[in-house]
Amino acid sequence: MAEERSLEYTPTWVVAFICFIIVLLSLLAERGLHHLGKCLKRRRQDALFEALQKLKEELMLLGFISLMLTVSQAAIRHICVPRALVSSMFPCKKPLEKHHAPESSHTLRHLLSTGASPDQCAAKGQVPLVSVEALHQLHIFIFVLAVFHVIFCASTMVLGGARIQQWKHWEDRFKKHPSQKEAPRRGHAQAHPHAHALHELFNANHEFFAMHAGGFWRRSVVISWLRAFFKQFYGSVTKSEYIALRQGFIMTHCPTNPSFNFHKYMLRTLEIDFKKVVSISWYLWLFVVVFLLLNVGGWNTYFWLSFLPLILLLMVGAKLENIISSLAVDVCEKRNRAEEAVITPSDELFWFHKPEIILQIIHFILFQNSFEIAFFFWILFTYGIHSCIMERLGFLIPRLVMGVLVQVLCSYSTLPLYALVTQMGSKFKKGIFDDMVQSTLDVWLQDTRSKGESTSQAGRLEIQPATPESYNVQVNEVTECENT
Repeated sequence: MAEERSLEYTPTWVVAFICFIIVLLSLLAERGLHHLGKCLKRRRQDALFEALQKLKEELMLLGFISLMLTVSQAAIRHICVPRALVSSMFPCKKPLEKHHAPESSHTLRHLLSTGASPDQCAAKGQVPLVSVEALHQLHIFIFVLAVFHVIFCASTMVLGGARIQQWKHWEDRFKKHPSQKEAPRRGHAQAHPHAHALHELFNANHEFFAMHAGGFWRRSVVISWLRAFFKQFYGSVTKSEYIALRQGFIMTHCPTNPSFNFHKYMLRTLEIDFKKVVSISWYLWLFVVVFLLLNVGGWNTYFWLSFLPLILLLMVGAKLENIISSLAVDVCEKRNRAEEAVITPSDELFWFHKPEIILQIIHFILFQNSFEIAFFFWILFTYGIHSCIMERLGFLIPRLVMGVLVQVLCSYSTLPLYALVTQMGSKFKKGIFDDMVQSTLDVWLQDTRSKGESTSQAGRLEIQPATPESYNVQVNEVTECENT
């Protein structure tokens, strides 16, 4: 094998050329993200801008991890341990001693290692804790995982948002019409100025209650859950369901504004949730560590764990569909008790009375699914399709099929369901306010805290912008929903 050259004996044009390429690519990426951020700010997409900031934080974390691995690899390769400590729990069943030989197929990656740490450890009757090549491959895997997670989350949000955008014509049709309380009575439909639209609204509500609460068998707990489970695969949200839940939200949170743009509000909340989903939380990194620990040859760990995101996704979808049915049954029971038959959003419908748990589960599902796909491609390009880590073809194909199924089902069914049904909580979300109003509220709250004012003194919000004309729309929206 040719002698490896250090930087002292490397041509200067090679060093300069490589540095130029690295700096150029880094600047292009930085400028691209910068201009993307300016574009989002110009379009007042503050939620997506914050998601971009989260992405930059992840890139900074990856850069720090890369720096730590590069700086510490010299010290790590000199750590020697007893041979018995590293003689079990291999990803492949066959012994891995042959990978320490100089004629490894990844010889070029040993440019990072100069020295004879194996000989130093052998002199002590021990072996190295980990090779530089293994550190380098681990470094690549962490980067690939983060990239796939961002791509999967972005694609899911884009496809889910496109699905929700298809509901806009329902919103445009009903947002200017009176509330559900003013539905026409039989024989008086043509007398109302919005008679045709109100009649259609009445029919939609009738279809909604007939679909979910018509007949005793539909109200059965077992039948209701079975219908909820299978319904998420086809027509997860129908026109009648959207209209009924929209009316329930408006009559609860914005009763003075029946023309409230519920569709636009849903999209704003989805953008706000995106910045949470795109980040990789500490417990997700811990999840990666546990997965790497369980990657033992013969256990087929990744095959069995590939069922986890699919099972969780089906549970979430069934739960969201069941909440819709529960709302319909609740209205029918109110009618039987001669009470006001209106949809009443409540946190009690969700697991542990916390709607935000749904988002955390979806976050975990997307991360685990991206982990599965990222691990597959990392093994494919690092070791090849015939590597023992790749598992047998009978285990590999189901993993890929389930990964694609989870991505499609989450994008076109579960995420749109989440965006609609989680509005049925007891409280409205931050997206109820436009971006400019949110910024004004944040500044106002900071000023209030800095002045040490009590909550009772800050009970009523008074917005006094320098240019009132630019805030008219936002202030009107706040006052129209002020009783929330």
